[in-house]
Amino acid sequence: MTRILAFSDVHMSHGRMRKIVNAAPDADVVIGAGDFCNARLGLREAMEALRPLDDKAIYVPGNAESVEELRVATTAKVLHGDTIEIHGVTIFGIGYAIPVTPFGAWSCDLTEEAATTLLDRMDTADILISHSPPQGVVDSDGSGRSLGSIAVRDAIERVQPRYCFCGHIHGCWGQSGMIGMTSVHNLGPGVNWFEI
Repeated sequence: MTRILAFSDVHMSHGRMRKIVNAAPDADVVIGAGDFCNARLGLREAMEALRPLDDKAIYVPGNAESVEELRVATTAKVLHGDTIEIHGVTIFGIGYAIPVTPFGAWSCDLTEEAATTLLDRMDTADILISHSPPQGVVDSDGSGRSLGSIAVRDAIERVQPRYCFCGHIHGCWGQSGMIGMTSVHNLGPGVNWFEI
């Protein structure tokens, strides 16, 4: 059994990052589903606080940081349209906000079409890490609108990973749901434990 600690959207909260780092010795793998900083600011500081995790961490960029910025700021593994196998577990990752947000130039976003192109690289996976949730599951805003990604949902339906770990929609932190055989979790910035 591989023990996984997973989180998203710490947004430079030193208290939250400290709790994650303190819990990490019990984890075989640490997964971070994006938004480590705020609006492209403070990424180096955030990743320095998470540095003790680097040897066991797998991250995807959120919409608050680009994949290039994240790869410069950490020595952890960073996925964005890529697959990695660790402890016999196959993990595919895709970052950024999908679909495009109204937040403006600072936000790292993908169109559904661009996301589909990246997700088509996922032939098999035990875990899909996606900053954005799939459409219709753990993705609603305060007014009940579904803000998740069609491309992510289609990829989950096609591949049926055991887990999908996501974040991005803050109002759904801590919520979970199912798409077929896939357990979908909007992680939020707490300490979330899983086994596979």
